[in-house]
Amino acid sequence: MKIFATKILPEISKEIFIQNQIEVQEWKYDEPISKKDLIQILPEFDGLMVMGTKIDEEILNFAKQLKAISLISVGFDNVDIAATTKLRIPVSNTPEVLNEATAETAFLLMQNVARKAFFNYKLMLDGKPKSGFMENLGIDLNGKTIGIFGLGRIGFVMAEKCKNAFGMNVIYHNRSQNQKAENELKAKYVSFDELLENSDVLSIHSALTLETERLFGKNAFQKMKKSSILINTSRGKVVDEPALIEAIQNGEIWGAGLDVSDPEPMLPENPLLQMPNVAVLPHIGSANWETRNAMGKLAAENMVLALKGEKMKTPINPEIY
Repeated sequence: MKIFATKILPEISKEIFIQNQIEVQEWKYDEPISKKDLIQILPEFDGLMVMGTKIDEEILNFAKQLKAISLISVGFDNVDIAATTKLRIPVSNTPEVLNEATAETAFLLMQNVARKAFFNYKLMLDGKPKSGFMENLGIDLNGKTIGIFGLGRIGFVMAEKCKNAFGMNVIYHNRSQNQKAENELKAKYVSFDELLENSDVLSIHSALTLETERLFGKNAFQKMKKSSILINTSRGKVVDEPALIEAIQNGEIWGAGLDVSDPEPMLPENPLLQMPNVAVLPHIGSANWETRNAMGKLAAENMVLALKGEKMKTPINPEIY
């Protein structure tokens, strides 16, 4: 059996494949693999390990022999799941193992934005380490309200950290109510408009769907508090970036912390990178040693199971079994 990986795999993944006598070929170049190259080489392989690469129906039609696609990520909007299901190619992702790491990144961004930490660091680099007594002030997070859009596994951890560290009140909006959050965190379920209107910090933890794409746009920002902070560690396209820029410039919201962008990576000329009350990271939500290895292990185990004709541990399209 042979598999192809769209980026260099964690060593733990490769060890698992060696133990199961599975041959691995990786894309080892800095530039992402092109669609043309992927279409050309995929027919040689039985499995595909995906890290960020877009896999659309056209690519899949050139790789109908694939026995499995294993994503080293929670999100799967980069893969045409309907097409894989039609071709009866099982697809898996890596949920649960990155809950803490991603929530920690959202928590980090919230604090950085609140205290303008990135901006003040830049002042030091420019030789201006100290502002006037009442200049470049941040805002206090203690006792404020954290609003969670998408209170699933990662959103729960973020809410828990906010409540424990800063005594923040928790409100949330989901497709369904989260009884665990309501019981343990005293979280309050609210409508989407109430979430926008009442959150001091609004943290996005939803999947990218037709319903959520650019949901956070001009209309949403106009309903938010002028003192509010938007945090996004989910997917860049959930936020209408030009509208976000305009909202911050016009003082409709106070600031934003982003681990994801649209496009990604964020272009260096983007005005958000120069705003004092904005913190931007290059999609490092799961980027710690323990988490990336846990993701690699689960993804490899999913692939091995699929190549043996068994059900993956965390299938996205289990209906094909």
